[in-house]
Amino acid sequence: MSEPSVLITVETEYLPENTSSKEDKYAFAYCVSITNNGSSSIQLLSRYWLITDANGHKSEVYGDGVVGEQPHIKPGQKYRYVSGAMIDTPVGTMEGYYEMKNIDGSIFKSPIEVFSLFVPGSIH
Repeated sequence: MSEPSVLITVETEYLPENTSSKEDKYAFAYCVSITNNGSSSIQLLSRYWLITDANGHKSEVYGDGVVGEQPHIKPGQKYRYVSGAMIDTPVGTMEGYYEMKNIDGSIFKSPIEVFSLFVPGSIH
């Protein structure tokens, strides 16, 4: 069986209506696109996130699936979902991986490169 080929892209958006700067809580949405560029179906089993704020505070999130689903993604298909994160500073980062299962039952990790969370105007 060929090595799985998964492309993961992330777009972020600051959510001022869900932010409380008085409490130092900054809300962000992130939209993830997962494209199966391989030749066989895969299933997303779980996720791991490492969230780091500008003070260096790190939090980890691990759980089954994404947004309550463990989607099957056929070759050439794309799966998209939107979720959110709250951090204590106007700037931070996220990174992690998805644990996936190949059609043959083998488990593999698809890394999610570091991406930024930032309030517009907070980075010069």
